[in-house]
Amino acid sequence: MSLPCSDQSIRPRKMQSASLPRGVEAVRCWCGDVCKVKEVTDFSDWLGMKFFMCANYESDPPESISAYVRPPSHPPLCMYYRWIDTEMPDWAVTEIRERGRRAWASLDLEERREKAEAEEKAEQKKEWEDYCVEQRAFLDEMKRKNQEEKLRLEEVYRQREQAREAERERKRERARAAKAAEEAGDGKGKYPRWTQ
Repeated sequence: MSLPCSDQSIRPRKMQSASLPRGVEAVRCWCGDVCKVKEVTDFSDWLGMKFFMCANYESDPPESISAYVRPPSHPPLCMYYRWIDTEMPDWAVTEIRERGRRAWASLDLEERREKAEAEEKAEQKKEWEDYCVEQRAFLDEMKRKNQEEKLRLEEVYRQREQAREAERERKRERARAAKAAEEAGDGKGKYPRWTQ
């Protein structure tokens, strides 16, 4: 058992009523009353450890409105408390280790999940970039083919236009030759003989 202490900076804040351990005698606080036995419930280096504290409050203790909601207690009148246990019980040590193990497992799981998400995002980004490159190559190929087809059609239209123009020129030449031959002719057979 430790010496009595009034340093409230290290007094546990979360506690519950507990029974007096076997072989330990009750002590009186500085007020002269028998101390209460409390057990630490806060997840700290004192979890599960029991201590004596003053049974008198500076004011009336608050009444609990339900079993689940407990208002904070007022500080003790004489600020007396003394540790009964000098080390944590085995169940508290096991609880702290288990909580630590669960915390590390949760952290490891979170890190693996974040790593998997990052890898998935990187894979999706790479797939998107590959898709964009493929689409750009496809569009460039389509533009090239369209340009080649345009040039081919322009050449076909030009050749057709040249052939059409050559045919028209041939017909114009034939028409000019026929007209000149008709104008140069004597008109035989054009009119009845008696009119000449």
